[in-house]
Amino acid sequence: MNLITAASLLTCLAVLTTSHLQDTPEPEAEAKAANMELGNFSVSLAVKDLKASRAFYEKLGFKTYHDQSEFNYVIMQNETATIGLFQGMFEGNILTFNPGWDRDAKELKEFTDVRELQKQLEASGIEFATKADAATTGPASFVVVDPDGNTILVDQHVKAPKR
Repeated sequence: MNLITAASLLTCLAVLTTSHLQDTPEPEAEAKAANMELGNFSVSLAVKDLKASRAFYEKLGFKTYHDQSEFNYVIMQNETATIGLFQGMFEGNILTFNPGWDRDAKELKEFTDVRELQKQLEASGIEFATKADAATTGPASFVVVDPDGNTILVDQHVKAPKR
């Protein structure tokens, strides 16, 4: 092996090793994030034509789970996914989490309250577009926006769990 090839290999190895160490999160922060229970997940889609969008997603195997078409939205599910189709209610698509609900919108006995999630995210430096009122115990929500501009809604529809 010539000197240039050996030097190139050593440089690549050093870069890979160093970049891995720099990108590795602290074990404590990693464990804390891994334990965050955001709740049941769905994607809320801003649609132009509710009827056309519904027909399209039915062709993909989605079934209407909750029909509120008179209020310009429907919730649809397939085996593993839940989507909401919302006409004229908001701009852009939203990643939605519902603490306190299972996939069938049934209330869970134990879950992490939206206000506790907000507190954890505040402690990690996340900025909020809207915040839940920390003094309440009923339904509440907050909104954060990821670095790419994607809106994330954490929307709790039930009271805080009794601890």
